[in-house]
Amino acid sequence: MSRVAHDGSGEALAALLARSHHTSPDGLPMLVDAAARDLGLEGARILLADVQQHLLVPLDDGHGAARALGVEGTLAGRAYRETSVRVAREDDGLLRIWLPLINGIERIGVLEVTARGDHPGPEDRCRALADAACLAVVAKSGFSDTIVRTVRTAPMSLAAELVWSILPPRSIGTDRVTSSAVLEPAYEVGGDAFDHALHAGRLHLAVVDAMGHDLAAGLSAAVAMAGCRSARRAGGDLHDVMTAVDEALARWIPDRLLTAVLGTLDVADGLFRWLNCGHPPPLLIRRGHVVAGALEHPGELPLGLGAAAEGARRTVHTAQLEPGDRILVHTDGVTEARAFDGGRFGELRLTDHVVRAAAAGERAPEALRRLVSTILEHQRGRLDDDATIVLVEWHPPVPAD
Repeated sequence: MSRVAHDGSGEALAALLARSHHTSPDGLPMLVDAAARDLGLEGARILLADVQQHLLVPLDDGHGAARALGVEGTLAGRAYRETSVRVAREDDGLLRIWLPLINGIERIGVLEVTARGDHPGPEDRCRALADAACLAVVAKSGFSDTIVRTVRTAPMSLAAELVWSILPPRSIGTDRVTSSAVLEPAYEVGGDAFDHALHAGRLHLAVVDAMGHDLAAGLSAAVAMAGCRSARRAGGDLHDVMTAVDEALARWIPDRLLTAVLGTLDVADGLFRWLNCGHPPPLLIRRGHVVAGALEHPGELPLGLGAAAEGARRTVHTAQLEPGDRILVHTDGVTEARAFDGGRFGELRLTDHVVRAAAAGERAPEALRRLVSTILEHQRGRLDDDATIVLVEWHPPVPAD
C-alpha cells in the first residue's frame, strides 16, 4: 500500500476534490491551501501562467501581478519551463517547493508549497496536491472570469476576445504525438487561429489566416474553426472540411478570403495528409534538419470564394513521417515580421530556432514559447501582423528488441 494511503493523504485529497465541486473559483486558493495543511504541509498557493507565458500570477489573492513571478529567471519559472519540481531551502529552514500544474500536456502554471524541512516525504504529497489543484482549476476555467482575469495583464480587443474564445488548449498529445501552438499578438490578434484535436487514431490540424486585422477578420477565423469542427465531427474528410469552410465564408462573410493548412496525421503509422489553401507550406524537420521542399507544392486558391472556385484544384497531399519528425505550420506574420531596420524574421531564423530546440531536447510547448518571445523581441514587442505557429511531433514508442 502506498504512503498516501497510510498517512491519510488520500482522504485529504478526496475531500479537496469533493469540496471543489461546490466552491467558487474565488474560493479555490483557500481550499487548496487548507488541503495542504491537512496534508501536514505549511501551505500552498496557485500561480497561473499569463496569456503570453511571461509571468506566473497568483490566483486571485488580491495582489495579482504585484506578486507575480517571472517565467524567466526564477525557480518557479524553471519548474514551469522544464515541467520539473524545484526546491529551495529558506533561511528559517522551511522548504519552498514549486511543482508544474499540467492538464494533459498543457502547462497552466505552478503550485508553490511550503513544508518543514524535517518532514519525511513531502514531495509525494506535493505532487498529488498539484494534480488535484490542477483538476480543480481546469474544471472552473470554462465559466470563471476570476481565472480569466488572473491570466491577463492587459485588456483584449473585441476580435481577440472572439478568437481566444474558440481556441483549443495550446498543447495536446499522447505517448505517440504532440501538437503545440502559440498565437501573438495575444491581446490584439485579428484573423489568425488554430485547431488541433485527437479522434479515432488521428490528429486533426488546422491553421488559418483571415484577410485583415479587424473584427471581420476575427469573425472569419471563428467561422472557419466552426466549419472545420462541424464537418470533421460529422465524419467528413479533408475535402469536406475545406468545402464547409469555403462555403460558410462565401455565404456569411463575403469579400473576405482566408488561407489555411488543413491536415490529419495517422498516429499509428505516421502518414500525414494535408490541403494547402493559399498558405505558406508546412515545414518538415527530420533528424535536426529541415528537409528542403518536402511539403511544398504549387499554391492553390484561398478559402472564401465559394462557387467562384468551382473546378479549382484542391489536392490532398501525403507524406510519410519517420519517428521523431516534426511538422511546423505557421502564418506569414511569423516570417514577415520586420525589425525596425526592415529586416525580416525569415524562414531560416524560424527553422534554426526549432532545430536547435529539438537538438537540445526541448519539449515543443517550451520551444514555441521561447520562439514567439524571440519574434516579439525582433519587432521590439510590437507585431504588425498576427503570428501563429503550430508544431507537431510524431514520437511513437520504440519497439522493444
